[in-house]
Amino acid sequence: MGEVGRGSVDLDAAFRAAVVGLEAGSIDSRAGIDAAFGLELFESQMASRHLDLAARRLGAARQGFYSIGSSGHEGNAAVAAALRVDDPALLHYRSGAFFVQRCKRVPGLDPIRDVLLGVVAAASDPISGGRHKVFGSAAASIIPQTSTIASHLPRAVGLAFAIERAGRQGIPCPWPRDSVVVCSFGDASANHSTATGAINAAVHASHQGVPMPIVFVCEDNGIGISVPTPADWIERAYGPRPGLTYLAADGCDLPDVLGAAEDAVYLARTWRVPVFLHMRTVRLGGHAGSDVESGYRGPADIAADLARDPLLGTARHLLATGVTDTSDLLARYDRIADRVREVSDEVVREARLDSASAVIAPLAPSHPSAVRADVLRSATTTDSPSEDLSVSPRTTLAQAINHTLGELLARDPDVLVFGEDVGRKGGVYGVTKGLRKRFGARRVFDTLLDEQAVLGTALGTALAGFVPIPEIQYLAYVHNAADQIRGEAATLQFFSAGHYRNPMVVRIAGLAYQKGFGGHFHNDNSLAALRDIPGVVVAVPARADDAAALLRTCVSAARVDGRVCVFVEPIALYHTRDLHPGDDGWLASPTTEHVPIGSARVYGDGTDLTIVTFGNGVPMSLRVADRLADRGVRARVLDLRWLNPLPIADLLEQAVATGRVLVADETRHSGGVSESVFAALLDAGYRGALARVTSIDSFVPLGPAADTVLLSETDIEKAALALLP
Repeated sequence: MGEVGRGSVDLDAAFRAAVVGLEAGSIDSRAGIDAAFGLELFESQMASRHLDLAARRLGAARQGFYSIGSSGHEGNAAVAAALRVDDPALLHYRSGAFFVQRCKRVPGLDPIRDVLLGVVAAASDPISGGRHKVFGSAAASIIPQTSTIASHLPRAVGLAFAIERAGRQGIPCPWPRDSVVVCSFGDASANHSTATGAINAAVHASHQGVPMPIVFVCEDNGIGISVPTPADWIERAYGPRPGLTYLAADGCDLPDVLGAAEDAVYLARTWRVPVFLHMRTVRLGGHAGSDVESGYRGPADIAADLARDPLLGTARHLLATGVTDTSDLLARYDRIADRVREVSDEVVREARLDSASAVIAPLAPSHPSAVRADVLRSATTTDSPSEDLSVSPRTTLAQAINHTLGELLARDPDVLVFGEDVGRKGGVYGVTKGLRKRFGARRVFDTLLDEQAVLGTALGTALAGFVPIPEIQYLAYVHNAADQIRGEAATLQFFSAGHYRNPMVVRIAGLAYQKGFGGHFHNDNSLAALRDIPGVVVAVPARADDAAALLRTCVSAARVDGRVCVFVEPIALYHTRDLHPGDDGWLASPTTEHVPIGSARVYGDGTDLTIVTFGNGVPMSLRVADRLADRGVRARVLDLRWLNPLPIADLLEQAVATGRVLVADETRHSGGVSESVFAALLDAGYRGALARVTSIDSFVPLGPAADTVLLSETDIEKAALALLP
């Protein structure tokens, strides 16, 4: 029945032998769980164990593709039992028994089949559609997580923050206002900065009286792949933490886990505070199917864990109640084994994803007509502009963004604006000035100085029905938390086949050319880490009218399609008024028009040269085009506006119109935007003259030295002249 891998223990045979060997004197006679309920939980534990064994068999036969198991962690079935089905759960990849127990309580769900469909990457897998083996179910309120270490904790904290807030603000939320969020993770993950930051954010919010109904479940098996966790580390790290209720349980003792879990859920639900449930477990069978734990663990350690098998612990408890005997237990065990084997034989015949279009279908939903309709709703607003950052008929880029955020907040109660210094101060550059005063601290608020927490708040509030607009204070700072966009936000629709989504518009002050301030950390000109994330929209406005229009489009794309949008605001252009000295030529009127994703803007109709650019490069290129005109050269300037997806149709049309293209790229020579522009043109069949000019491969230094590495108007003009005949 079992599988013996190289250097591994046959868990099936070991359990059978141990149950048969149980003697009356060794049976725990303590009172505990009701007998019938105990049998129900035991069946969930056994199902999880057999699913692990089946995954290994399928992997060995090259019919399955994911065999990281939950063996030794089956005590988490009791955690599921302590919660309601409508309490949202974000699960550790060893929370298989939790998944089984939760799904058994939802009519129509078959957790055995659902898990196995994921193992074989079947297109009929009801949560991911064959894209990944994840524990997830929309009907069971289980939000699927990939195996990135601890990356789901900021989202869980954001969701705990958002559920009650949604209820108070009348925002339709998938979960009741008194729900508790549960988030499970391993002892090794508890050391990751993402985990420590998320737990700190929860405690910080709770300390200020913000409802934070979350139960953190640390499933502590004492080892992270091959690296041991000190036996007392988790308790020492989290037990004495003020503002965090710490509870401990033996994860191999089902009554103990159930009691502690019920206490944790009661505290979180009643008092709306964070609770840390430390569940000591064991890891049986190695880290994953290919892992040979005998290579780094001694026989005595492996045997000690095997003796603490949670299935054996539950068997002892059930025998003590007198509701069953060893023969009945093994018969139940065999029935579940037969059921798992029967289903595993069936699912291997299921079709798998067989085309790129099928794979990417949920990645970036696009309904441009619906997005356009949502954008144009803005035109009907009667809200007055901010009294603190007034808007005249022609405004700066910063004023246009402020005005547009105000209109969006006034129009839609689901919009939230938040970030570091966003509320009271109104942003480092005044872009959100006055919004908190107008709309209140529930809708415009300050966050911790932690980009992971900022983005986690966005991820959680998005799940709860909001359209969050978080701000990352500077582009260089987003790299501290890039995985919250890359590994969490961008993947949710993909790995849930669209059952879950996290609409958001991440505003980032970025790019270079600030004078007299900051150096690299306030003048970062690298966008590569954002542009290569599948499905993420990246917009860069250069002037006030585009800033207003692109922001509206991003918010509507988030609301309508659940898109994740990154809105990069060129700091150096925030308060720019002039194209040429004293002409107010860079002011424009904030527009309520719709600018579709992937549509460029063209300045001029010159026939000699097309200068392709974006951001700070737009006014620079326009000034160069004016100087070229004095030489008799007629150039047009194409502002890409959208860096992902690139406006390929507009780009090709404007390139062909002149037959000569110069890409003026303020990002770096290596990994910059110009590389993608070149590739897009060549892939589309463009064969005309093509050149680029970029910033140097360097961080941006402080002061005048920045001019030596950043793209300049002189550079653009020289390159343009060199490209002409």
